Amino acid sequence: MTGNATVVMSGTKLAQEIGTNRSEVWRLIQQLRRLGVDVAGHPATGYQLRAVPDLLLPDVLNPLLKGTIFSKQVQHYYRIGSTNSAAMEAAAAGAPEGSVFLAEEQTAGRGRGARNWLSARSAGIYCSLVLRPSLPPSEALVLSLAVGLAAREAILSIDPHLNPDLKWPNDLLLQGKKFCGILTEMNAEATRVRYIVVGVGINVNQSAFPPELREEATSLRLVTGTEWSRVELTAALLKSLHREYRNFMQKPNAHESILRRFAEHSSYARGRQVRVEENGGFEGVTEGLDQRGFLQVRTPQGLRLVLSGTIRAR
Repeated sequence: MTGNATVVMSGTKLAQEIGTNRSEVWRLIQQLRRLGVDVAGHPATGYQLRAVPDLLLPDVLNPLLKGTIFSKQVQHYYRIGSTNSAAMEAAAAGAPEGSVFLAEEQTAGRGRGARNWLSARSAGIYCSLVLRPSLPPSEALVLSLAVGLAAREAILSIDPHLNPDLKWPNDLLLQGKKFCGILTEMNAEATRVRYIVVGVGINVNQSAFPPELREEATSLRLVTGTEWSRVELTAALLKSLHREYRNFMQKPNAHESILRRFAEHSSYARGRQVRVEENGGFEGVTEGLDQRGFLQVRTPQGLRLVLSGTIRAR
């Protein structure tokens, strides 16, 4: 059916093709429609697939990921609690590096600091992946910053006119509003990382947000006025992540390069008046990243490091 979206096929013919009966075909068609697949017709007239859906299916993505550590390692869910939770469980059970978990919809999507991530069905990219770097835990923050750079590069590879702003440590903004968030979770010993799960959530084709999010959230579609291919963007994201991760692990100056490039593409890294929601909260002006990737803020009491707090522009 997917080979030619103009073909009309009878329920009887479909039942024969897949070795079942017409009532089961009807049930499957209804299930596809609930998932957002555009199937026209009914048992009497036959069925027609009017549009191949923009679903993040392994069979569609794998050919686009050849040569990356993610090739042939994509797992797809129509509905899941949280891709990061699924990836953490799989990593603990021995899932190989490069395992990818994608969902059309999350019912319990997570952001930093126990916040929720709104995951509208088939409107965004909800992606988590397992990495097993041979690193000390102190390098995890720089790796997280590299993921932000990779997400930014993926966006630019599709629309070079955009200029996503990196907000330390893990948000991407357009027109001052958040459209991408990164959640990094780690299992480590004192001196080495066992595994890291990187979650990336991107608002892609959302056309509206709930009233409480409209002032702070946006999507690529709202900014550009056009519908984006989630398949194309997911492939670009994973290829970009592969490059950044490979360079981070192999190139001697990668650490410094990540810090430099993050600061270049972030309006928050230096000279920004901010309020930091950490240790009771404090205010100051950002003064760049230190060598470990932490944000430095100049306050009336002196220079302070932000270790994990939320940054808000004043």
